[in-house]
Amino acid sequence: MISFEHVHKRYPERGDALTDLSFELQAGEMAFLTGHSGAGKSTLLRLIGLLERPTRGQVIVNGRNLGALPRRKIPQHRRQVGMIFQDHRLLADRSVFDNVALPLVVAGLGHKEIGRRVRAALDQVGLLARERATPVALSGGEQQRVGIARAVVGRPPLVVADEPTGNLDPDLSLEIFRLFERFHQVGVTLLIATHDLGLVTRMPYRRLTLADGRLESDSRSR
Repeated sequence: MISFEHVHKRYPERGDALTDLSFELQAGEMAFLTGHSGAGKSTLLRLIGLLERPTRGQVIVNGRNLGALPRRKIPQHRRQVGMIFQDHRLLADRSVFDNVALPLVVAGLGHKEIGRRVRAALDQVGLLARERATPVALSGGEQQRVGIARAVVGRPPLVVADEPTGNLDPDLSLEIFRLFERFHQVGVTLLIATHDLGLVTRMPYRRLTLADGRLESDSRSR
């Protein structure tokens, strides 16, 4: 599903963010991405979502070499990757329903199909009763669950999450991680960047650790 082959990412203004990074994540696998602030976790996820391209090396997702993917095919790739952000990135003037529906509207789905998929996604994250609420009326945990529903509403085979529990208390963080487990159980591939080592060490999933843009350790290879 995901293969990094000697990937480097350099920014002119701040130097190397990733250096000679290689790993593979199999289809249906769930893994955590850990490391200090600035270790390169967000850059790695941005490469997977094609928000960035590598400076050198190959990023291959679902058989596609992303560094060589034509610009016209980027939207198609992004529809196959659900992206979850720490800051939710919800539209404040739109309802919960409309926020979750946005990827389907962009993809051109019909009104009935959008309604069916959005309500199914909201039901998965326990927010079906809040579909008419605006983000400002929700708690931080609820806003994050709306972001998760939006990421999975298009039924992508791959979901990547960048510090999805960074602003949540331990109980809500565990709730979000259990939600990811349910997606994993139905075959979704997940890569989750997190600082929450307390929760990560309690869960039986692979852990990739970055340090200064390099792969410091991989629990699968132990």
